[in-house]
Amino acid sequence: MSWSDAYLGIPFCDLGRDPAGCDCWGLIHLVYARELKIDLPSYRHAYNSTDERAEIEGLIGTAAASSTWHRQDEPQAMDVVLFRRGQVTSHIGIVVRPNWMLHMADAGARVECYGMPSWKQRLRGFYRHERLMA
Repeated sequence: MSWSDAYLGIPFCDLGRDPAGCDCWGLIHLVYARELKIDLPSYRHAYNSTDERAEIEGLIGTAAASSTWHRQDEPQAMDVVLFRRGQVTSHIGIVVRPNWMLHMADAGARVECYGMPSWKQRLRGFYRHERLMA
């Protein structure tokens, strides 16, 4: 069993931040709060739906440039992984173990291999929260 098992099947819900439903950032927000006791910003009022990809890309860019998140070449469990959707970086998952991530899909939260070509070609980078830095 993995910590990620508790999140499998959580349904997709725009702006959701709890087990009743999450969007991709909501899932990260929930996992960090429950598993790591790290309170991430909600961003609930920063966009109206996940269709607002440019707004989400702006939030991701601002966070990635901050001192809170550190880019990683060798991802570890609990690092976040960023992906392009179309031309903008607007999807995020969380590393479960090397090559595997928990993320929010249309059908709900699931674990998938980010090393697969469909994900790998869209991968933008891995980031570690400052509190997880050794």
